[in-house]
Amino acid sequence: MKLVKYPPQKEWQALLQRPALNTQALTEKVKAVMDSVRQEGDDAVTKFTEQFDGVRLEHFAVSASELAEATALVEASLRNAIRQAAANITLFHESQTDNAAQIETMPGVLCWRKNIGIEKVGLYIPGGTAPLFSTVLMLGIPAKLAGCKEIILCSPPDKAGKLHPAILFSAQLAGITKIFKIGGVQAIAAMAYGTATVPKVYKLFGPGNQYVTLAKQLAQQEGIAIDMPAGPSEVCVLADAGAEPAFVAADLLSQAEHGADSQVLLVTDNADLVDQVQQQLEIQLAQLPRRDLATRALENSTAILVKNMDEATDLVNAYAAEHLIIACEQADAIAERIVNAGSVFLGNYSPESVGDYASGTNHTLPTNGFARAYSGVSVDSFVKKISYQKLSKTGLQTIGDTVMQMAAAEGLDAHRRAVQIRLDKKTDR
Repeated sequence: MKLVKYPPQKEWQALLQRPALNTQALTEKVKAVMDSVRQEGDDAVTKFTEQFDGVRLEHFAVSASELAEATALVEASLRNAIRQAAANITLFHESQTDNAAQIETMPGVLCWRKNIGIEKVGLYIPGGTAPLFSTVLMLGIPAKLAGCKEIILCSPPDKAGKLHPAILFSAQLAGITKIFKIGGVQAIAAMAYGTATVPKVYKLFGPGNQYVTLAKQLAQQEGIAIDMPAGPSEVCVLADAGAEPAFVAADLLSQAEHGADSQVLLVTDNADLVDQVQQQLEIQLAQLPRRDLATRALENSTAILVKNMDEATDLVNAYAAEHLIIACEQADAIAERIVNAGSVFLGNYSPESVGDYASGTNHTLPTNGFARAYSGVSVDSFVKKISYQKLSKTGLQTIGDTVMQMAAAEGLDAHRRAVQIRLDKKTDR
């Protein structure tokens, strides 16, 4: 990690810039694949699966026998861990399902909202360097709680034409049965446009590499909703003298091992802590199986030394991290001042890993600074909120003059008459 000492505020924007992706160079490749899937359907998916994943499949859908086989292949201890994570995720997300109560804004005027699950949603689960079966739980459980009628899951097959057993076990646990062995851009295109095998969906969810991210963005331009804009994964650790250097280094590395384009940021007012964390990074990095990826990520990452915690908090809010760890003595008080973050982890014993897997909160979060305006995935992400109103005749009489005055002032006489004609009616029918 490079060290920047006491940067003036005018330099923060440049300092906090994320690694830029050259999307223009990728657009032609991604668009060509998507157009091919749109026009040729399953034939194009077969071709690209063979080209990119190195396997030719006769059937994309995961069979009942494959699901049963997968359960047997997952070790009992891991099955139990996944079940515990699923229980926690379910418990946390169940609290998000309540419909708003009816509100009587005036006598006889009732208004309310109702949550309606998006009928068809598509979940993309990466399966390359790290098969993210935890993401199956993070997306599948809130989708089921929201009442989505059709949940489609796509994930890339291995060279044997299989999906990772833990992905299939997690999908069954989350209640997902339509699972397809399709990865990359072709998976996004298949769900966005529909093929003879893969149903078309209304909204796309899930992380992915730069190709998948761009494919989602292109699908959004054509009217398919997506969960959120996305970039490489990231963590910011805000730390003071009360932090444990070994813990901080471990948290930075847990993010860095995602990939070379991941970004980690340390913000502190304690110069000694920076030196201690750097030492711990060297010690712990040598023990990691994915040390090469983590090393490359650290090369693009920064430790920032600031004058005090007030300045540190302002800088962290300017960064708007996907994951923010507050490893400070007054963590709870500092957290009250945080306004831009995807998910916050408080204190020395709240590593990002628990949110990634099993605390109950969702790990699908806004990256690339989008935490300034976007939330992480929740049950709300899978629902439409439809508003309702119901007026009695007394209610219309009460509110009618207000509506007619406003409609007339806007020059919309048909709006005014829609109220007047009812008020003029003598019967109650």
